[in-house]
Amino acid sequence: MELTATTTVRKPASEVYAFWRRLENLPVYMAHVDDVRAIDDRTSRWGASAPFGRTVEWTAEITEDVPGERLAWRSTGDADVPNSGTVRFRPAPDGVSTEVYVHLTYDIPGGSLGKAVAKYFGEEPHQQLDDDLRRFKQVMETGEVVRSDGAPWGKRARKEFPQRPAQPLPADERAEVLGS
Repeated sequence: MELTATTTVRKPASEVYAFWRRLENLPVYMAHVDDVRAIDDRTSRWGASAPFGRTVEWTAEITEDVPGERLAWRSTGDADVPNSGTVRFRPAPDGVSTEVYVHLTYDIPGGSLGKAVAKYFGEEPHQQLDDDLRRFKQVMETGEVVRSDGAPWGKRARKEFPQRPAQPLPADERAEVLGS
């Protein structure tokens, strides 16, 4: 499976890159990523939720790191879900914002059948990536994942990002999101 998505964040590229590069931030806005632990400067251990209550894990290595511009990685060893990807950070034409381009490639467990089953249960990968980038933009611009009155219970089936009426985050959650 190959996925691409783009968003524009109203922050300078150096700041957007720095937040993404701190891999421990990824579970804040990536719905299925449960945990990312840095092993060293280029290697990390990932845990993610999969359909049917499964958990998948893998080790990833950074293959390219150009501060403020580009970050690329690939899974290593016997990854449950072999994957690779690139994130590019480009100054937007307004001179203030950053265009974020994401390209992911991964093997879906179960091949075509796995893809069909995941889609049936609301796990459409393209939509998930778009949703993750929308949450990334929100965290970068407002310091939190914005919640709305329109869907106060979030995704009930997986209890992801439970929502409540829009309001500021409590101080402890805000500090966690901002890495303070």
